[in-house]
Amino acid sequence: MAADDDNYIYDEATGEWRPASDLASSVGSDAAEVRDASGNLLQDGDSVALIKDLKVKGAGQTLKQGTVIRSIRLTDNPDEIDCRHDAIKGLVLRTEFVRKR
Repeated sequence: MAADDDNYIYDEATGEWRPASDLASSVGSDAAEVRDASGNLLQDGDSVALIKDLKVKGAGQTLKQGTVIRSIRLTDNPDEIDCRHDAIKGLVLRTEFVRKR
């Protein structure tokens, strides 16, 4: 039994929990690569840090440079990532403003 056999990821398309190895194989080469500002490859669950201060539209708040965002999720658009932040719900960031940690 491999170590990644115990990891499950919720697949929103099917509405089921699937083994991480199945989901990774189904993504395959047809998915666009998502890269941060430094050119590092990003994956679901990675942590990223902001490389500049960002004003958040609709929240009236500014996220400071160096703020760490944990557990990102990739979107259909390779230039955007879905993030969860304590103070801001439904945060979507452009990959050009983040660096993988």
